[in-house]
Amino acid sequence: MSTLRFQALKEASTRKPVHFEEIDRKSNIFGSNVFNEKAMKQFLTSDALKGVRDAIQHGTKIDRKLADYIAMGMKEWALSKGVTHYTHWFQPLTGTTAEKHDAFFDISYDGSDPVEKFGGAQLVQQEPDASSFPNGGIRNTFEARGYTAWDPTSPAFIYGTTLCIPTVFIAYTGEALDNKIPLLRALSAMDEAATEVCKYFDKNVKKVTATLGWEQEYFLIDKALANSRPDLMMTGRTLLGHTSAKGQQLDDHYFGSIPTRALTYMRDLEQECMLLGIPVKTRHNEVAPNQFELAPIFEETNLAVDHNSLLMDVMQRVAERHDFKVLFHEKPFKGVNGSGKHNNWSLATDTGVNLLSPSKTPMSNLQFLTFFINTIKAVNDYETLLRASIATASNDHRLGANEAPPAIISVFIGAQLTKVLSELESVTTGKLSPEEKTDLKLNVVGKIPDVLLDNTDRNRTSPFAFTGNKFEFRAVGSNANCSNAMTTLNAIVAKQLKDFKIEVDTLIESKDMKKDDAIFNVLREYIKQSKKILFEGDGYSEAWEKEAAKRGLSNFKTTPEAIKAKVSKQALDLFSELGILNHVEAEARYEIELEEYTKKIQIEGRVLGDIARNHVIPTAIRYQNTLIENVKGLKEIFGKEFETIAKEQIVLIKEISAHIEGINSKVLAMTNERRTANHLTDAQKMAEDYCNKVKPYFEEIRNHCDKLELLVDDESWTLTKYRELLFTK
Repeated sequence: MSTLRFQALKEASTRKPVHFEEIDRKSNIFGSNVFNEKAMKQFLTSDALKGVRDAIQHGTKIDRKLADYIAMGMKEWALSKGVTHYTHWFQPLTGTTAEKHDAFFDISYDGSDPVEKFGGAQLVQQEPDASSFPNGGIRNTFEARGYTAWDPTSPAFIYGTTLCIPTVFIAYTGEALDNKIPLLRALSAMDEAATEVCKYFDKNVKKVTATLGWEQEYFLIDKALANSRPDLMMTGRTLLGHTSAKGQQLDDHYFGSIPTRALTYMRDLEQECMLLGIPVKTRHNEVAPNQFELAPIFEETNLAVDHNSLLMDVMQRVAERHDFKVLFHEKPFKGVNGSGKHNNWSLATDTGVNLLSPSKTPMSNLQFLTFFINTIKAVNDYETLLRASIATASNDHRLGANEAPPAIISVFIGAQLTKVLSELESVTTGKLSPEEKTDLKLNVVGKIPDVLLDNTDRNRTSPFAFTGNKFEFRAVGSNANCSNAMTTLNAIVAKQLKDFKIEVDTLIESKDMKKDDAIFNVLREYIKQSKKILFEGDGYSEAWEKEAAKRGLSNFKTTPEAIKAKVSKQALDLFSELGILNHVEAEARYEIELEEYTKKIQIEGRVLGDIARNHVIPTAIRYQNTLIENVKGLKEIFGKEFETIAKEQIVLIKEISAHIEGINSKVLAMTNERRTANHLTDAQKMAEDYCNKVKPYFEEIRNHCDKLELLVDDESWTLTKYRELLFTK
């Protein structure tokens, strides 16, 4: 009965690394399949090239006539590389990417004159079916029209034989139906707000760009083994399975020698990334067995988000060639670490300055402190919204699980910077004396680079940590699209910077303060107001939960609790004021996320019930029948003495029966709760019922199944075990 499991094990154990050869140096092939500056110079007219540059740098619209010239050059470039089709590549609210391929090929109405056709109209806009993607009730099925529109700030690229054109996705009535539009709006708001604040320090700054460097964690499992587990294939995680005797206790996998098959896969993946212009740089083993990480060089946030979305697709395709299955789920295996996607975020000016990196001059450090403290203040004021931005059914398994940041949002800045803020807090209200200003600049602000040079503090339990020249948003899940977290983070900081500018200007104008005095006064108040969000200790501890509650910080451990913040008055006002989401768009996304949560728990419940009843119970009964035959045989041989001789077998038979009964009763109860929840019409109530009434049965059913795994003969067990999934290289 366990034929599939053992066939998979045999297949996996005989794998050899796939032959792979690098075609050239990374520096020579980087961006070869991207319609980048180099390609545009070769295939575009000077006017067309200027049009694209202006669109990228200044947001200038490209008229249709110019779009025709750009499309012509893009087509010729693509055809020179063997491309046959093009697609508008977009990111609907499914969490994945979407594409519909059209051939360049066309013919005249009478079937003659075949030609490769691709014009400005095809480049700029297409019409996918908007009702077939999540829309939160914005679109009805009979109102299916939606538009994808070219995003020139993210360059077109070739994957396989298809030209992929990054686009936004909007409804016929103008509402955003994707992850990209709100992100672009948030980045525009950030640019505007941060540039205005930068002018306090450098009048030459004309643009501020938010940068992102994500760190992608993932598991690599042999394809045959993954295919032998229905739960992995259907839900991305193991819904049952007893933990392996050896897991990650010895810390021998972390940063260890990369297994040969995995390394070959990584080399192949990196080459694909180089061709696509994804600047991956770092690779290493992660903490759990068969868990790995790759990370790129920082990029502009919109491009970085696109690259991460593309990467996740490329990783799966390359894995197919190497007979692997990539698991992006935040918690695919019980008992070992899950996976995150740390989002390293900073701000850079068009003059080449990282606004979150201190310098050697007091003026530059005052600029650093301005953006540093404003970011802390933004997180303090919008911690519930930031928590909501990383809330998903899968990330709920990871947050706070003694391996990842807790569900409580806090900021870690290290002991030395905490001391700096403490000294700044003591700044005199109003105008500073010359002595105080000198002392402040020379002994506090001026010494920040030296403080950071020796600052080796690191807090892996912090969800939002300052790491020297950036903030690391560690709570983002490995399966997430970065745009949700980045839209929220950039929005709240942009709003905070706008408020800061108003407060500083008011002090300058109404109190006749000098600029530095006004800035110090406002920052001092922000430090006082943001104390509750700063935490340097162990985020996993019970003491922190109690302390956070005293401070008034939220601790939403489940998605239905957390995402209510997305439709709070505070959030709706924020997104509306900055032009990121109107109320209709925000509420639609809230409905979509509730529905997605419910459906994922629903699917997991169905899969678990199926495996428990159709795999585990039949296997247990077959083994139990073997034991019964054994007891019968002992009775025939030993007569009345058989009860003593067969004592252990009889106990085992009873244990198996108890677990079978436990599985059946809990699956029935879970199914009944699911049916009840399905009749609810309120999306929030339905999600809460699935969370609080359906999901709790998962662990109870699993417990019975995992106990049976320990009792049943290994040769009879049908499901591939943890030791096989995690330690087959």
